[in-house]
Amino acid sequence: MKKTLFALLSGALLFTACTKTENTDQLNSASVSDAQQSQLQTPQQINAIIYQSLNNKGSFNWSDASTITVYSAVLQSQDHMVSIGYKPIDETDVDNRIAQINIHDKKWTDAKAQVIQLILQEEKAMHPQLKASDIEVWKENKLPVIDVKIDNPNTIKVLRSSGLIRYVEPMGYEPEDYDQEMYNQLEADLGAGCGGYVGNTNLKVGTDYTNITPNAKQSWNYTYHNIPQAWNTSTGAGIKIMVIDTGVSPDQNNMNSDFNQGLSSGRTLQKIFTLPGATSADDVCGHGTAMSSTATAPRCTDGNSVGVAYNSNLLICKAVNDVIIDNGDEVKGVSDAYTDAGDDTSVRIISLSIGRLTNSSQIKDAINYAYNKGKLMFCAAGTSTDFTSKFVGVIFPATLPQVEAVTGVKNGNTLAACGDCHKGKQVEFVIVMERTSDKGTPLCNAMSGDVPSTVGGSSVATSSSAGIAALVWSAHPTETRDQILNRLITTASSYPNKNKNFGYGKLNALAAITQ
Repeated sequence: MKKTLFALLSGALLFTACTKTENTDQLNSASVSDAQQSQLQTPQQINAIIYQSLNNKGSFNWSDASTITVYSAVLQSQDHMVSIGYKPIDETDVDNRIAQINIHDKKWTDAKAQVIQLILQEEKAMHPQLKASDIEVWKENKLPVIDVKIDNPNTIKVLRSSGLIRYVEPMGYEPEDYDQEMYNQLEADLGAGCGGYVGNTNLKVGTDYTNITPNAKQSWNYTYHNIPQAWNTSTGAGIKIMVIDTGVSPDQNNMNSDFNQGLSSGRTLQKIFTLPGATSADDVCGHGTAMSSTATAPRCTDGNSVGVAYNSNLLICKAVNDVIIDNGDEVKGVSDAYTDAGDDTSVRIISLSIGRLTNSSQIKDAINYAYNKGKLMFCAAGTSTDFTSKFVGVIFPATLPQVEAVTGVKNGNTLAACGDCHKGKQVEFVIVMERTSDKGTPLCNAMSGDVPSTVGGSSVATSSSAGIAALVWSAHPTETRDQILNRLITTASSYPNKNKNFGYGKLNALAAITQ
């Protein structure tokens, strides 16, 4: 089923926060059936709590929710997966030094073993045959995190009260289709997500694209960011971009065997997968193929669309099934992708054009890990319907200060968000990606063939920004992440002012290279 970013946001507006906050943390060892009868919250109640936080604070953290809300969300999720961040009792600064922590050191293994015993002690009440070796579902080698399945509400209560615990969160709960009729209608109206990435034979030269040598199509929006002029100085050579998404289509030759063709040569293409259960990086959604191609597609001889950084190296990682990080395996896939990128010294830029409404501390850990390793990271601010984008601001993980949040704007003289693009104070940069006249969107490679497709939203704005950053870093390869970021900020259209919704404004590839 095609999924689109946060299609169901409007439904929450129908609910007020009917929370059960009194005594909800006073869980005892009563049976689950008793807890269900007296305290468990419905999806509508959980969603109301989430949306109230989003409206009041701009984000939702599970640490602010009651134990019964957390447990109810675990039960309502498809996989019952829980992410547990642990630490030795005397550890006080995990976030800022997470890349230097060796979780195989004795004090960290001892802390983990104690947490495992806490879980085992409580879960055996419901599963008498459970063993300590059964607790951890996915093994973690870099982050101080344990991914487990929890059925006993008292397990969550005990963990949250322990000094060994940093967080206890449901991995796979996101506000979803409690109103199926509304869900179906919204899904039919949306233009982002999975499906539809086929060649568009109605594209018009001079409107949708410009023909450039040797036989490639340059997307109409590139001129708004001085990308063609920047190509006279830099084409991204020597810079590796990691795109974390749904993978890449094996049927799109330009992102596979023909990655080096035309004016694109001598660069590398790697394909990996971190999504648990995946057996390849093959893209069956289409979103990953579109994002990878807008960032790095070759300046080709076959008439297809060219990417922003057409001589950059590409590492494409299949970490999710679709554009919403709403299952435990996708949280694990995304977090592993960030830690892999952190440990790959050849990766300088990471692009993530997917996200979720609720914060994930495990993904935050992984982003901190990559940030501590000097990576420049771009994340999509969010894409949904015209209606819902007015009520929800920047989505996670673009809300984090360690990443650069990007959204899309129209091609008018003043900054105005595209019809389905989110905006907010966390946005750093914008990309022109919607024509005011006809709502046309940028070109990308289709799932197969040499006829380009099109893609919109903050997704394409994000991958385009990653491509621009690669052009700049390629021209100044000895500079640090912070120096490259300073170039992008100080040459953007609104600098030195920062707009409350659109950050420093439109990126200027040429100015960032030449200043």
